[in-house]
Amino acid sequence: MSLSTLFLLGLLITAAISLLVVIYLNRPLHRVLMELCGSSERASFWTAFSAVTLTLAPVILAMQYTPELDSRTELMFQIAAQLKWGLLGLLIAVVILGWVLSRFIPRPTPPAPH
Repeated sequence: MSLSTLFLLGLLITAAISLLVVIYLNRPLHRVLMELCGSSERASFWTAFSAVTLTLAPVILAMQYTPELDSRTELMFQIAAQLKWGLLGLLIAVVILGWVLSRFIPRPTPPAPH
């Protein structure tokens, strides 16, 4: 297997995992954004923006890894190393998205003391 093929395979697996996460989060994220944004158009924009971010961040980080075609290293370990960076990017993007959304979710006010 060539280095280019190995690199591309790692990117494709990273992109596929990212897209699965986007699909999984799409409906609940859109509902939360509808509440926070107040209109369907705004919620749709921020849902699409989040989907792009959750897809691109992992792929960009996975691109930082360059596989080495070495007879001593298994191909699976090379792909796993690239996926590690992609999944780290996905985790960072999801955590930042969750943190930003949590800042805008209204908190119930505590009851006044009697």
